[in-house]
Amino acid sequence: MSVREINFDGIIGPSHNYAGLSLGNLASARNAGAVSHPRAAALQGIEKMRGNIRLGLSQGIFLPQWRPDTAWLAKLGTDVGHAEPHIRAAAMSASSMWAANAATVSPASDTADGRTHLTVANLVTMPHRSHEWPQTLAQLRLAFSDTRHFVVHDPIPAPFGDEGAANHMRLAESHGTPGVEVFVYGRSGGAFPARQHVEASKAVARLHGLDPARTLFVEQSVEAIAAGAFHNDVVAVANEHVLFAHEQAFADKDGFYAALRVALPCVEIVEVPASAVSLADAIRSYLFNAQLVTLPDGGMALVLPTEAQETPAVWRWLEAMVAGNGPIRRLVPVDVRQSMANGGGPACLRLRVVADPAQIDPRFLVDEAKLDGIAAIVDRYWPENIAPDDLNDAALIARIEQSWLTLVDHLQLSGDLIP
Repeated sequence: MSVREINFDGIIGPSHNYAGLSLGNLASARNAGAVSHPRAAALQGIEKMRGNIRLGLSQGIFLPQWRPDTAWLAKLGTDVGHAEPHIRAAAMSASSMWAANAATVSPASDTADGRTHLTVANLVTMPHRSHEWPQTLAQLRLAFSDTRHFVVHDPIPAPFGDEGAANHMRLAESHGTPGVEVFVYGRSGGAFPARQHVEASKAVARLHGLDPARTLFVEQSVEAIAAGAFHNDVVAVANEHVLFAHEQAFADKDGFYAALRVALPCVEIVEVPASAVSLADAIRSYLFNAQLVTLPDGGMALVLPTEAQETPAVWRWLEAMVAGNGPIRRLVPVDVRQSMANGGGPACLRLRVVADPAQIDPRFLVDEAKLDGIAAIVDRYWPENIAPDDLNDAALIARIEQSWLTLVDHLQLSGDLIP
C-alpha cells in the first residue's frame, strides 16, 4: 500500500456525559446537566466512520479510555465514592473521544529523519483532560510501534499547554509531498483561556525536526477565542493545498496569508467573510469543525455536521461555494449530535495521519465489517442514558467498566491496554 491520509476516530466511550467541564466551549456549557446518550453517541460516531469508508477514505480508530480514572483519583487522595462531584465528573469524562486532541502529527515527508513524528498532547489547561495523555500515549505507541517509520514523543512539559492537532494545520501539494506546517496558538480570550501555548508549538516543531522555512506560528484572534473558538479547528481547516477559514480566525490574517503563499505558492485560500457568516453562526454550526478531505477522484469534500445544514446563513454560503469553481466540490452532512452537544464536531473526532497503512498495527485500522462488530458491542453494552446524578452509581460504573473490557477484548488489545 502507498502513503495516504488515514483518519483515526475516537470511539465514543460508555461514560459519555454532559458535565459542562470545558470552560470556553459554549456547547459544553449550554448542555451541562443534560441527560446524555452514550449508546447513540457511539453509534453516530461509527456511522460517520462508515461514511468515510464509503467515500473511499482510509479509516482508523482509537479506543475509549478506562473510566473512571481511578489512578488519577488516587493521586488526588480520593476515590469515586468520596470525590467531590466536579472531581468525580472529571474522572468519568469521555473526552478522549475527540482524537484531534490526541497528538500533533508530522508526516515523514516533513521531518529531518524521514520518519512520521507524533507528540501526545498534554491537555494541561483543563483538569478533566489533563489525565488523558498516559492512556493516549499507550495507544499511540501500540498503533505506531514500528520505530523504523514512526517516533512517538512524550508530552510537552507543563505549564505550556498543548492541545494537539486541533491547533495544527498542514498544507502541501499532495499528502505525500513535503508540506508547510502551521501551528496556531492563543494569547487571550477575554473570559476564556487560550489553550495552545506558543512555546508548546515551538517545542513540537523542534522535536519533529521540521524545516523552519516551512513552519509557521500563527496567533488565533482574540475575537475568535472570546466567541467560543477554543481551538483553531473551530474556525479553520486545511487539506492539501486548500485553507478554509473564517475571516476573523487569525490575529494577523494578512501576514499569515502572505507567509503561507511564499512557503506554498500553490495554496488556495477559501475565506468565509464575516458579512456572510458571523463568528457566532460559524461556531454554533461548527462549519469549520469539518473534515476537509481529498476523494479518490482528486476532488475535495467537506464532511460537516448537520447543524451547518440547519443554520440558514451557513448553508446558503456553502451552497453558493460548491456551485462555483472552487476547490471544495461536495458537502457531506453527518449526524454527530451527541458529540456536538458536548462541543465536538466531525473534525474533533478524528486525528489525521499521513502514512502507509501497512506500517500501522492493524488492530487500529477498520473496514465496514470491523465496524459492524464494534457497533454490535456498543448496542449491547453501552448505557442508553446517563444523568449527572448517575455518575456515583456503582451499577453504572460497573457497566461502564464491563463495556470497555468487552470492546478491548473484542479488538484483541486486552493484553496491551488493561489498566
